[in-house]
Amino acid sequence: MLIRKLFRFENAHIVRNCSSDRCSRSIHGHSYQVEILLEAHALDNGQMIYDFGLLKGHIKDLIDSFDHAVAFWDKDNAEYIAFCKQFSARWISLPVSPSAEQFSRVIFVLVDSVLKQTVMQNGEADVSLHSIIVHETITGYAQCFRDDVENPRMGLIHLDEIVFSEQVCSEWSDHQLFEKLKKGELFINPTVKHQVMI
Repeated sequence: MLIRKLFRFENAHIVRNCSSDRCSRSIHGHSYQVEILLEAHALDNGQMIYDFGLLKGHIKDLIDSFDHAVAFWDKDNAEYIAFCKQFSARWISLPVSPSAEQFSRVIFVLVDSVLKQTVMQNGEADVSLHSIIVHETITGYAQCFRDDVENPRMGLIHLDEIVFSEQVCSEWSDHQLFEKLKKGELFINPTVKHQVMI
């Protein structure tokens, strides 16, 4: 079974070397929609695959990092990168170009890392990240699966190659969130407070 959770953010970028002249040479923005699809073949104690409320913590913080921010490829022109850092408090440096395809792969890596490092507390079983869909426009989206993240022909993405600006980090509920993620520290889901015995 699959469940799907939708997130939104506004982001600016340039996609270098693409076919469209406007996209490759001009800073522009999109109203992104990100769908997280989780898969499991069992239900937890609440008869759910995974409580949607649990996605409003670290995962929401990481996706919200892209909101009202500029994302740039760390291989872009040095002057452009310096300009982004100088004139935007919210920026993200990526090891890949910020296309919809690569956004879906970056977000897959982030969400997958959080889920793998999360200690489940309510009987969740075999919950895994099925895919990430990034809608760049109303009519266009990219969908990333695990095979896409592990595909070296698309450029491998490692957590330590992603850099969030100081302003972005300061707005997380846990300012050390990304450092903990990179170190492999565990995240503990809350325990269920009131269980009804049937």
